[in-house]
Amino acid sequence: MSRRVLISGASIAGPALAFWLTRYGMTPTVVERFPRLRPGGQTVDLRGAGHTIVQRMGLEGEVRKRLTGERGVRFIGGDGRVKASLGADSFGGAGFVIDLELLRGELSEVLYDSTREDTEYLFGDEITSLDDTGDRVQVSFRNGPDREFDLVVLADGLRSRTRELVFADITRIRSFGLYTAYFTIPRAESDSDWARWYNASLGRTVGLRPDNLGTTRALLSIVSKPRGCEKLTTPEQKRLLRRLFAGAGWETDRVLSGMDTAEDFYFEAIGQVRVDQWSRGRVALLGDAGYCASPISGMGTSLALVGAYVLAGELSRLHDHHAAFRSYETIMRPYVTQAQGVSSFAPRIAAPRSTTGIRLLHTALGLAASPAASGLFSRFVVPPADKIDLPDYAA
Repeated sequence: MSRRVLISGASIAGPALAFWLTRYGMTPTVVERFPRLRPGGQTVDLRGAGHTIVQRMGLEGEVRKRLTGERGVRFIGGDGRVKASLGADSFGGAGFVIDLELLRGELSEVLYDSTREDTEYLFGDEITSLDDTGDRVQVSFRNGPDREFDLVVLADGLRSRTRELVFADITRIRSFGLYTAYFTIPRAESDSDWARWYNASLGRTVGLRPDNLGTTRALLSIVSKPRGCEKLTTPEQKRLLRRLFAGAGWETDRVLSGMDTAEDFYFEAIGQVRVDQWSRGRVALLGDAGYCASPISGMGTSLALVGAYVLAGELSRLHDHHAAFRSYETIMRPYVTQAQGVSSFAPRIAAPRSTTGIRLLHTALGLAASPAASGLFSRFVVPPADKIDLPDYAA
């Protein structure tokens, strides 16, 4: 089964796929347009089937060395006081924050370190064209020479440019009417091992989360009709945020000040990817490129890890790649559908426009924190991360 497989994207799904392909005797190459692994990033979690996959990879020990130690999330009112607290043990340990939280870049590094000896990584390059000849895929790169592979898997992001080369006519992006900026700021005395979430009025939210590197991960979000703000330049996006969050209260001024000098600023329009079919010929989709469920879902990491495991397993089990791709989609599609079942109203519920709406949100969160009511709220809070029967592939 000596297939040569090109993977686009070196975040989480791509290296995870490379791990399993190597185990099954295939030869992966990973191309990443950034010149190196992207460090840091925001916090992700390992829950449900995603956690099980990391255990099957034998990497849980390495992951646990890099946990942020986040104890839960506290919701802060306009007076600076805590209005509700949800610990990592709330909702049976499967709520907003769990006990397996780490930075995206830290998980990416664990996966890279476990694959770099057996996988070719091409950093600072990207796919510019794909020509499926029937028995091979001819690939052109922006910087490197043309090459051919048996299969190509696109495992990059929500707005994957490589996906557009093959799947543009059957791809839809579902917008949530929410813009979010992520970046790192210096740690302050007010920071602790609890995440903090602040609701300002007009659909604005500010988030602060601890990391394991001595800094703090900041988030600014605003509910808005789609306006193409993700296409603005970084300086334009920062100016927009400074204007929108001016006078928002709490520690917002500190966050805006830290944003000015942040080197890892990232701004996006939150959305979901809906693709009618995850493969065409010898090219397949994986992770966010194929079925991003959005950060709101709490399922991105689980979908990436589980998808990589199932795709590699089916390719190892079935010699015909068409059959393997179909089987991969058959197994994964129900899991993805559940993960993508996020209400269009979710951003507006989490980020009310009025002070009355914010008070109602805090009241509901306070009730959710009580043991008596946690079961009632679980169906709205706990992602369906374990709602799949994982196949057991023999390595």
